[in-house]
Amino acid sequence: MPVPQVFITSDLDTFKVKALLWANTFKDVCYFDSNHHDDPYSVFDIFIAAGASEKLTLAAGNAFKQLEDFLKDHTGYIPGYLSYDLKNELESLESNNPDKLNFPDLYFFIPENTILIKGDEVQIHGTNPEGTWEIISNYMIPIPTVSRPVNISSRFTRTEYEQTVTEIKGHIQRGDIYEINFCQEFYSDDAEIDPLNTFLRLNKISPTPFSSYLKLDQHYIISATPERFLSRKGQKLISQPIKGTSARNSDVQKDEEQKKNLQADEKELAENVMIVDLVRNDLTKSAKPGTVKVEELFGLYSFKQVHQLISTVVCERKEGLSNTQIIANTFPMGSMTGAPKISAMILAEHYERSKRGVYSGAVGYFGPNGDFDFNVIIRTLLYNNENKYLSFHTGGAITFDSDPALEYDESLLKAEAIIEVLRE
Repeated sequence: MPVPQVFITSDLDTFKVKALLWANTFKDVCYFDSNHHDDPYSVFDIFIAAGASEKLTLAAGNAFKQLEDFLKDHTGYIPGYLSYDLKNELESLESNNPDKLNFPDLYFFIPENTILIKGDEVQIHGTNPEGTWEIISNYMIPIPTVSRPVNISSRFTRTEYEQTVTEIKGHIQRGDIYEINFCQEFYSDDAEIDPLNTFLRLNKISPTPFSSYLKLDQHYIISATPERFLSRKGQKLISQPIKGTSARNSDVQKDEEQKKNLQADEKELAENVMIVDLVRNDLTKSAKPGTVKVEELFGLYSFKQVHQLISTVVCERKEGLSNTQIIANTFPMGSMTGAPKISAMILAEHYERSKRGVYSGAVGYFGPNGDFDFNVIIRTLLYNNENKYLSFHTGGAITFDSDPALEYDESLLKAEAIIEVLRE
Protein backbone atom coordinates (compact mmCIF):
# COMPACT_ATOMS: atom_id res chain seq x y z
CA MET A 1 0.00 0.00 0.00
CA PRO A 2 1.19 3.57 -0.65
CA VAL A 3 2.99 5.17 2.29
CA PRO A 4 1.13 8.17 3.80
CA GLN A 5 2.87 11.53 3.65
CA VAL A 6 2.99 14.14 6.40
CA PHE A 7 2.55 17.86 5.83
CA ILE A 8 2.49 20.82 8.23
CA THR A 9 -0.34 23.36 8.38
CA SER A 10 0.04 26.78 9.96
CA ASP A 11 -3.73 27.40 10.06
CA LEU A 12 -5.62 24.30 11.18
CA ASP A 13 -9.10 25.83 11.28
CA THR A 14 -8.87 27.11 7.71
CA PHE A 15 -7.24 23.94 6.40
CA LYS A 16 -9.89 21.64 7.88
CA VAL A 17 -12.68 23.62 6.18
CA LYS A 18 -10.86 23.47 2.85
CA ALA A 19 -10.23 19.74 3.30
CA LEU A 20 -13.88 19.10 4.05
CA LEU A 21 -14.98 21.12 1.02
CA TRP A 22 -12.65 19.01 -1.12
CA ALA A 23 -13.86 15.75 0.46
CA ASN A 24 -17.48 16.71 -0.12
CA THR A 25 -16.97 16.44 -3.89
CA PHE A 26 -17.01 12.64 -3.38
CA LYS A 27 -20.20 10.57 -2.95
CA ASP A 28 -18.96 8.96 0.28
CA VAL A 29 -17.51 11.17 3.01
CA CYS A 30 -16.88 10.83 6.73
CA TYR A 31 -15.50 13.66 8.88
CA PHE A 32 -14.78 13.73 12.63
CA ASP A 33 -13.74 16.87 14.50
CA SER A 34 -12.74 17.06 18.18
CA ASN A 35 -12.95 20.89 18.06
CA HIS A 36 -9.85 21.33 20.21
CA HIS A 37 -11.33 19.40 23.15
CA ASP A 38 -8.68 17.59 25.17
CA ASP A 39 -9.43 13.85 25.15
CA PRO A 40 -6.94 11.23 26.40
CA TYR A 41 -8.61 8.49 24.33
CA SER A 42 -8.59 10.17 20.89
CA VAL A 43 -5.73 9.46 18.49
CA PHE A 44 -6.33 12.45 16.22
CA ASP A 45 -7.93 15.90 16.24
CA ILE A 46 -9.58 15.55 12.83
CA PHE A 47 -10.25 12.57 10.59
CA ILE A 48 -11.45 12.81 6.99
CA ALA A 49 -12.30 9.93 4.66
CA ALA A 50 -13.23 10.72 1.05
CA GLY A 51 -14.32 8.38 -1.71
CA ALA A 52 -15.16 4.70 -1.37
CA SER A 53 -13.29 1.90 -3.10
CA GLU A 54 -15.71 -0.54 -1.49
CA LYS A 55 -18.68 -0.21 0.86
CA LEU A 56 -21.06 -2.22 2.97
CA THR A 57 -24.71 -1.08 3.20
CA LEU A 58 -27.11 -3.39 5.02
CA ALA A 59 -30.49 -3.74 6.65
CA ALA A 60 -30.82 -5.34 10.07
CA GLY A 61 -30.95 -9.11 10.02
CA ASN A 62 -27.42 -10.46 9.73
CA ALA A 63 -25.59 -7.15 9.67
CA PHE A 64 -23.14 -7.71 12.55
CA LYS A 65 -21.94 -11.00 11.03
CA GLN A 66 -21.48 -9.40 7.61
CA LEU A 67 -19.64 -6.48 9.21
CA GLU A 68 -17.29 -8.92 10.95
CA ASP A 69 -16.52 -10.61 7.61
CA PHE A 70 -16.00 -7.19 5.99
CA LEU A 71 -13.48 -6.19 8.67
CA LYS A 72 -11.59 -9.47 8.28
CA ASP A 73 -11.15 -8.78 4.56
CA HIS A 74 -9.94 -5.17 4.88
CA THR A 75 -7.39 -3.14 6.79
CA GLY A 76 -6.80 0.55 7.40
CA TYR A 77 -9.25 3.11 8.70
CA ILE A 78 -12.84 1.99 8.06
CA PRO A 79 -15.48 4.62 8.93
CA GLY A 80 -19.24 4.26 9.04
CA TYR A 81 -22.29 4.01 11.27
CA LEU A 82 -24.57 1.59 13.10
CA SER A 83 -28.27 2.48 13.35
CA TYR A 84 -30.30 2.06 16.52
CA ASP A 85 -32.56 -0.48 14.80
CA LEU A 86 -29.79 -3.07 14.68
CA LYS A 87 -31.20 -3.85 18.13
CA ASN A 88 -33.72 -6.02 16.28
CA GLU A 89 -31.10 -8.59 15.30
CA LEU A 90 -29.62 -8.66 18.81
CA GLU A 91 -32.91 -9.13 20.67
CA SER A 92 -36.51 -10.11 19.83
CA LEU A 93 -37.53 -6.53 19.07
CA GLU A 94 -39.24 -4.66 16.24
CA SER A 95 -39.24 -1.18 14.72
CA ASN A 96 -42.63 -0.44 13.18
CA ASN A 97 -42.89 3.33 13.58
CA PRO A 98 -42.90 5.49 10.41
CA ASP A 99 -39.56 6.15 8.69
CA LYS A 100 -39.22 8.82 6.00
CA LEU A 101 -35.42 9.07 6.05
CA ASN A 102 -34.73 5.59 4.63
CA PHE A 103 -31.11 5.27 5.71
CA PRO A 104 -29.47 1.83 5.59
CA ASP A 105 -29.25 0.22 9.03
CA LEU A 106 -25.49 -0.24 8.69
CA TYR A 107 -22.94 1.47 6.47
CA PHE A 108 -19.12 1.26 6.34
CA PHE A 109 -16.68 2.00 3.55
CA ILE A 110 -13.05 1.59 2.54
CA PRO A 111 -11.76 5.12 1.84
CA GLU A 112 -9.87 6.03 -1.30
CA ASN A 113 -8.32 8.90 0.65
CA THR A 114 -7.81 9.50 4.36
CA ILE A 115 -6.55 12.60 6.15
CA LEU A 116 -5.53 12.45 9.81
CA ILE A 117 -4.69 15.69 11.62
CA LYS A 118 -3.00 15.92 15.01
CA GLY A 119 -1.80 19.36 16.10
CA ASP A 120 -0.28 20.95 13.02
CA GLU A 121 0.60 17.63 11.34
CA VAL A 122 -1.52 16.52 8.39
CA GLN A 123 -1.11 12.87 7.35
CA ILE A 124 -2.55 12.12 3.91
CA HIS A 125 -3.03 8.58 2.64
CA GLY A 126 -4.11 7.96 -0.95
CA THR A 127 -2.82 7.50 -4.48
CA ASN A 128 -1.42 11.03 -4.69
CA PRO A 129 -0.88 12.67 -1.26
CA GLU A 130 1.14 15.59 -2.64
CA GLY A 131 -1.51 16.34 -5.26
CA THR A 132 -4.25 16.18 -2.62
CA TRP A 133 -2.28 18.55 -0.37
CA GLU A 134 -1.84 21.05 -3.20
CA ILE A 135 -5.51 20.92 -4.21
CA ILE A 136 -6.72 21.45 -0.64
CA SER A 137 -4.17 24.18 0.13
CA ASN A 138 -5.28 26.17 -2.92
CA TYR A 139 -9.01 25.57 -2.38
CA MET A 140 -11.08 28.72 -2.34
CA ILE A 141 -13.66 28.84 0.45
CA PRO A 142 -16.87 30.06 -1.22
CA ILE A 143 -19.22 32.58 0.31
CA PRO A 144 -22.06 30.51 1.82
CA THR A 145 -25.30 30.69 -0.10
CA VAL A 146 -28.38 31.97 1.70
CA SER A 147 -30.85 29.21 2.42
CA ARG A 148 -34.49 29.77 3.16
CA PRO A 149 -35.41 29.01 6.79
CA VAL A 150 -36.69 25.51 7.43
CA ASN A 151 -40.14 25.16 8.98
CA ILE A 152 -39.97 22.57 11.73
CA SER A 153 -42.87 20.48 13.05
CA SER A 154 -42.97 18.08 15.98
CA ARG A 155 -44.60 14.68 16.44
CA PHE A 156 -45.85 15.79 19.87
CA THR A 157 -47.51 18.93 21.20
CA ARG A 158 -46.36 20.02 24.65
CA THR A 159 -49.55 18.60 26.17
CA GLU A 160 -49.16 15.27 24.37
CA TYR A 161 -45.52 15.01 25.40
CA GLU A 162 -46.28 15.70 29.05
CA GLN A 163 -49.19 13.23 29.04
CA THR A 164 -46.91 10.56 27.56
CA VAL A 165 -44.27 11.17 30.23
CA THR A 166 -46.99 10.76 32.85
CA GLU A 167 -48.02 7.43 31.29
CA ILE A 168 -44.39 6.27 31.22
CA LYS A 169 -44.04 7.16 34.90
CA GLY A 170 -46.94 4.79 35.50
CA HIS A 171 -44.77 1.95 34.13
CA ILE A 172 -41.99 2.99 36.50
CA GLN A 173 -44.35 3.02 39.45
CA ARG A 174 -45.52 -0.49 38.53
CA GLY A 175 -41.92 -1.71 38.35
CA ASP A 176 -41.85 -2.41 34.59
CA ILE A 177 -38.72 -0.25 34.22
CA TYR A 178 -36.52 2.02 36.34
CA GLU A 179 -35.66 4.54 33.65
CA ILE A 180 -36.33 5.11 29.95
CA ASN A 181 -34.89 7.43 27.34
CA PHE A 182 -38.00 8.81 25.66
CA CYS A 183 -37.50 10.70 22.38
CA GLN A 184 -39.51 12.92 20.09
CA GLU A 185 -38.89 13.79 16.44
CA PHE A 186 -38.75 17.27 14.94
CA TYR A 187 -39.03 17.22 11.16
CA SER A 188 -39.63 18.99 7.86
CA ASP A 189 -41.26 17.32 4.85
CA ASP A 190 -39.93 19.88 2.35
CA ALA A 191 -36.50 21.03 3.49
CA GLU A 192 -33.94 22.38 1.07
CA ILE A 193 -30.60 22.78 2.79
CA ASP A 194 -26.95 22.78 1.85
CA PRO A 195 -25.83 19.91 4.10
CA LEU A 196 -22.17 20.91 4.29
CA ASN A 197 -22.85 24.58 5.06
CA THR A 198 -25.41 23.46 7.62
CA PHE A 199 -22.77 21.29 9.30
CA LEU A 200 -20.20 24.10 9.29
CA ARG A 201 -22.71 26.47 10.92
CA LEU A 202 -23.75 23.86 13.48
CA ASN A 203 -20.12 23.09 14.30
CA LYS A 204 -19.51 26.79 14.87
CA ILE A 205 -22.57 27.26 17.07
CA SER A 206 -22.09 23.99 18.96
CA PRO A 207 -18.47 22.75 18.77
CA THR A 208 -18.39 19.38 20.53
CA PRO A 209 -15.69 16.71 20.91
CA PHE A 210 -17.40 14.15 18.67
CA SER A 211 -18.79 16.35 15.92
CA SER A 212 -19.25 14.46 12.68
CA TYR A 213 -20.40 14.83 9.10
CA LEU A 214 -21.21 11.76 7.04
CA LYS A 215 -22.40 11.69 3.45
CA LEU A 216 -23.72 8.54 1.84
CA ASP A 217 -24.72 9.72 -1.64
CA GLN A 218 -28.05 11.49 -0.90
CA HIS A 219 -28.12 10.74 2.85
CA TYR A 220 -26.44 13.03 5.39
CA ILE A 221 -25.57 12.85 9.08
CA ILE A 222 -24.87 16.34 10.49
CA SER A 223 -23.89 15.95 14.12
CA ALA A 224 -22.82 17.99 17.13
CA THR A 225 -22.79 15.11 19.57
CA PRO A 226 -20.80 15.43 22.82
CA GLU A 227 -21.01 11.74 23.75
CA ARG A 228 -18.72 8.76 23.24
CA PHE A 229 -20.46 5.39 22.98
CA LEU A 230 -17.55 2.98 23.01
CA SER A 231 -13.86 3.07 22.25
CA ARG A 232 -11.08 0.53 22.23
CA LYS A 233 -7.50 1.59 22.88
CA GLY A 234 -5.21 -1.41 22.94
CA GLN A 235 -6.83 -3.86 25.35
CA LYS A 236 -8.80 -1.14 27.15
CA LEU A 237 -12.50 -0.50 26.43
CA ILE A 238 -13.98 2.88 27.31
CA SER A 239 -17.61 4.02 27.50
CA GLN A 240 -18.66 7.55 28.56
CA PRO A 241 -22.42 7.82 29.07
CA ILE A 242 -24.03 11.25 29.51
CA LYS A 243 -26.92 11.75 31.88
CA GLY A 244 -27.55 15.15 33.45
CA THR A 245 -28.06 18.37 31.51
CA SER A 246 -28.23 22.05 32.45
CA ALA A 247 -28.42 25.19 30.31
CA ARG A 248 -25.50 27.62 30.11
CA ASN A 249 -25.90 31.23 31.27
CA SER A 250 -24.13 34.23 29.76
CA ASP A 251 -23.67 35.66 33.27
CA VAL A 252 -20.52 34.06 34.70
CA GLN A 253 -21.80 33.94 38.28
CA LYS A 254 -25.17 32.47 37.27
CA ASP A 255 -23.39 29.97 35.02
CA GLU A 256 -21.36 28.77 38.01
CA GLU A 257 -24.60 28.41 39.98
CA GLN A 258 -26.02 26.29 37.15
CA LYS A 259 -23.03 23.98 37.39
CA LYS A 260 -23.32 23.63 41.16
CA ASN A 261 -27.06 23.01 40.92
CA LEU A 262 -26.49 20.28 38.33
CA GLN A 263 -23.86 18.58 40.50
CA ALA A 264 -26.28 18.64 43.44
CA ASP A 265 -29.43 17.60 41.57
CA GLU A 266 -30.48 14.25 43.06
CA LYS A 267 -32.65 13.33 40.07
CA GLU A 268 -29.84 13.96 37.56
CA LEU A 269 -27.33 12.07 39.72
CA ALA A 270 -29.72 9.13 40.06
CA GLU A 271 -30.19 9.03 36.25
CA ASN A 272 -26.44 8.94 35.78
CA VAL A 273 -25.91 6.17 38.33
CA MET A 274 -28.62 3.97 36.75
CA ILE A 275 -27.01 4.20 33.33
CA VAL A 276 -23.50 3.71 34.72
CA ASP A 277 -24.72 0.48 36.33
CA LEU A 278 -26.23 -0.61 33.00
CA VAL A 279 -23.01 0.18 31.12
CA ARG A 280 -20.97 -1.71 33.72
CA ASN A 281 -23.23 -4.71 33.18
CA ASP A 282 -22.92 -4.45 29.38
CA LEU A 283 -19.13 -4.20 29.53
CA THR A 284 -18.93 -7.25 31.77
CA LYS A 285 -19.84 -9.37 28.71
CA SER A 286 -16.62 -8.23 27.00
CA ALA A 287 -14.33 -7.81 30.02
CA LYS A 288 -11.68 -9.83 31.75
CA PRO A 289 -13.19 -10.80 35.12
CA GLY A 290 -12.80 -8.11 37.77
CA THR A 291 -11.58 -5.36 35.42
CA VAL A 292 -14.77 -3.29 35.00
CA LYS A 293 -14.46 -0.04 36.94
CA VAL A 294 -15.82 3.50 37.01
CA GLU A 295 -12.89 5.73 36.16
CA GLU A 296 -14.88 8.94 36.66
CA LEU A 297 -18.36 9.42 38.13
CA PHE A 298 -20.40 12.61 37.54
CA GLY A 299 -17.65 14.42 35.64
CA LEU A 300 -18.85 17.95 34.89
CA TYR A 301 -18.15 19.05 31.30
CA SER A 302 -19.21 22.37 29.82
CA PHE A 303 -20.08 22.93 26.18
CA LYS A 304 -21.27 26.03 24.37
CA GLN A 305 -25.00 25.41 25.01
CA VAL A 306 -25.08 23.09 28.01
CA HIS A 307 -23.32 21.63 31.04
CA GLN A 308 -23.33 17.81 31.17
CA LEU A 309 -22.61 15.10 33.71
CA ILE A 310 -20.40 12.48 32.04
CA SER A 311 -19.17 9.28 33.65
CA THR A 312 -16.36 7.07 32.34
CA VAL A 313 -16.58 3.28 32.64
CA VAL A 314 -13.63 1.12 31.53
CA CYS A 315 -12.51 -2.49 31.44
CA GLU A 316 -9.85 -4.77 29.98
CA ARG A 317 -10.94 -6.70 26.87
CA LYS A 318 -11.59 -10.42 27.24
CA GLU A 319 -9.36 -12.50 24.96
CA GLY A 320 -10.93 -14.02 21.84
CA LEU A 321 -13.62 -11.40 21.27
CA SER A 322 -13.72 -9.57 17.94
CA ASN A 323 -14.46 -5.85 17.76
CA THR A 324 -17.85 -6.60 16.24
CA GLN A 325 -18.74 -8.88 19.15
CA ILE A 326 -17.61 -6.24 21.67
CA ILE A 327 -19.85 -3.62 20.08
CA ALA A 328 -22.80 -6.01 19.80
CA ASN A 329 -22.46 -6.83 23.51
CA THR A 330 -23.15 -3.19 24.42
CA PHE A 331 -25.44 -2.06 21.59
CA PRO A 332 -27.52 0.06 21.64
CA MET A 333 -25.87 2.26 24.26
CA GLY A 334 -27.57 2.33 27.66
CA SER A 335 -27.78 6.12 27.77
CA MET A 336 -30.26 5.98 24.87
CA THR A 337 -32.37 3.06 26.10
CA GLY A 338 -32.94 2.94 29.83
CA ALA A 339 -33.06 0.11 32.34
CA PRO A 340 -33.80 -2.73 32.21
CA LYS A 341 -32.62 -2.36 28.64
CA ILE A 342 -34.97 -4.63 26.70
CA SER A 343 -38.10 -3.52 28.56
CA ALA A 344 -37.14 0.12 28.03
CA MET A 345 -36.66 -0.41 24.28
CA ILE A 346 -40.05 -2.12 23.99
CA LEU A 347 -41.78 0.80 25.74
CA ALA A 348 -39.85 3.37 23.69
CA GLU A 349 -41.09 1.72 20.51
CA HIS A 350 -44.64 1.85 21.88
CA TYR A 351 -44.68 5.50 22.96
CA GLU A 352 -42.49 7.15 20.33
CA ARG A 353 -44.11 8.16 17.05
CA SER A 354 -41.30 7.73 14.54
CA LYS A 355 -38.55 5.24 13.85
CA ARG A 356 -35.25 6.27 15.41
CA GLY A 357 -33.15 4.82 12.60
CA VAL A 358 -29.69 6.40 12.67
CA TYR A 359 -30.61 8.57 15.67
CA SER A 360 -29.22 7.05 18.89
CA GLY A 361 -27.03 4.75 16.83
CA ALA A 362 -23.30 5.39 16.47
CA VAL A 363 -20.90 6.93 13.94
CA GLY A 364 -17.23 6.05 14.15
CA TYR A 365 -14.34 4.08 12.70
CA PHE A 366 -12.29 0.93 13.01
CA GLY A 367 -8.54 1.59 12.97
CA PRO A 368 -5.69 -0.36 11.35
CA ASN A 369 -4.25 -1.43 14.72
CA GLY A 370 -7.44 -3.03 16.05
CA ASP A 371 -8.67 0.06 17.91
CA PHE A 372 -12.03 1.69 17.29
CA ASP A 373 -13.99 4.73 18.43
CA PHE A 374 -17.73 5.42 18.12
CA ASN A 375 -19.89 8.32 19.25
CA VAL A 376 -23.58 8.47 20.16
CA ILE A 377 -25.76 10.02 17.47
CA ILE A 378 -27.55 12.76 19.42
CA ARG A 379 -27.82 16.53 18.76
CA THR A 380 -27.85 15.44 15.13
CA LEU A 381 -29.63 16.43 11.91
CA LEU A 382 -30.47 13.64 9.48
CA TYR A 383 -31.30 14.61 5.91
CA ASN A 384 -32.47 12.74 2.82
CA ASN A 385 -31.66 15.05 -0.07
CA GLU A 386 -33.65 12.91 -2.50
CA ASN A 387 -37.06 13.34 -0.86
CA LYS A 388 -36.09 16.56 1.02
CA TYR A 389 -37.00 15.05 4.39
CA LEU A 390 -35.13 16.47 7.38
CA SER A 391 -35.30 15.09 10.90
CA PHE A 392 -33.78 15.39 14.33
CA HIS A 393 -34.75 13.80 17.62
CA THR A 394 -34.21 14.89 21.18
CA GLY A 395 -34.74 12.76 24.22
CA GLY A 396 -34.40 12.63 27.96
CA ALA A 397 -34.25 10.12 30.78
CA ILE A 398 -37.62 9.60 32.44
CA THR A 399 -37.46 8.39 36.03
CA PHE A 400 -39.85 8.19 38.99
CA ASP A 401 -38.95 11.79 39.94
CA SER A 402 -39.38 13.28 36.45
CA ASP A 403 -41.49 16.41 36.11
CA PRO A 404 -43.27 16.16 32.70
CA ALA A 405 -43.09 19.92 32.06
CA LEU A 406 -39.38 20.07 32.86
CA GLU A 407 -38.72 17.03 30.67
CA TYR A 408 -40.34 18.81 27.74
CA ASP A 409 -38.26 21.94 28.41
CA GLU A 410 -35.09 19.83 28.48
CA SER A 411 -35.95 18.28 25.12
CA LEU A 412 -36.21 21.80 23.65
CA LEU A 413 -32.93 22.85 25.27
CA LYS A 414 -31.15 19.98 23.52
CA ALA A 415 -32.64 21.09 20.19
CA GLU A 416 -31.62 24.76 20.52
CA ALA A 417 -28.40 24.67 18.48
CA ILE A 418 -30.03 22.79 15.57
CA ILE A 419 -33.11 25.02 15.55
CA GLU A 420 -30.86 28.10 15.53
CA VAL A 421 -28.98 26.78 12.49
CA LEU A 422 -32.19 25.99 10.59
CA ARG A 423 -33.69 29.42 11.29
CA GLU A 424 -30.67 31.34 10.00
